Amino acid sequence: MKNNLFSIGGFTIHGYGLMIGIGFLAAYLLSDYRARKKGLDPDHVFGLAVWAIVIGLVSAKLLYYITTIDEIIKNPGLLLDIPNGFVVYGGIIGGIIGGYVYCRKHRLEFLRYVDLILPAVALAQGFGRLGCFLAGCCYGRVTESSFAIVFKDSAYAPNNVPLLPTQLMSSGLNFLHFFLLIWLSRKSLHDGQVGAAYLICYSIGRFVMEFFRGDLIRGSVGSLSTSQFISLFMAAAGLLLMAVSRKAPQEKRGSGPEGEGT
Repeated sequence: MKNNLFSIGGFTIHGYGLMIGIGFLAAYLLSDYRARKKGLDPDHVFGLAVWAIVIGLVSAKLLYYITTIDEIIKNPGLLLDIPNGFVVYGGIIGGIIGGYVYCRKHRLEFLRYVDLILPAVALAQGFGRLGCFLAGCCYGRVTESSFAIVFKDSAYAPNNVPLLPTQLMSSGLNFLHFFLLIWLSRKSLHDGQVGAAYLICYSIGRFVMEFFRGDLIRGSVGSLSTSQFISLFMAAAGLLLMAVSRKAPQEKRGSGPEGEGT
């Protein structure tokens, strides 16, 4: 709705960037807190977060370039527009790869840290979609329903047109996803099952939400959007991880006040 929130001197605070920053900070603080509750080394949370964020951002940007390759061929200057244009799935895939590399490097149990971090990722995504709402990106289809939002001065969404508020819908789903994963993490599950639940639930939710999106510039694969196509593989990966992790031996751990390791 209003991306430029306020200015201090020549420095402008943008709603999108602010929400992304809040999301990253909330995710880090939550992961640090839960690491201590689970008996994991909180010092590794920062290092893992740095690797996941850096590689995730690079991957998110690369996937955006891939989905907009036709426009880039027409205007190569778009490659230099670094601050704008990222694809969430690229960030998720890159972040997981970054986390895996970090865990291998430091001989950490990767699946335990996956279960630790991914609920916080869902939380960060909830704030991130609020940033999308403020900026007007990731907008919904034109609608005649009363359940609509009208942008007046957006650089991304069509202005003065009633649109489905897909950003708020996605934000709400992400916050619900976060609470579901936190609830699951308090159960006696095998390592990797919370992470698997993240992949499955997010993929299903994203696949459905794509039907309501109006920013078709993001590319397509046949009759599916690029994100729907990726969702199929992410959901399959989650189901595979769920099946494999259930067969793995369960390590006995102590329980803290919230049912997590001390």
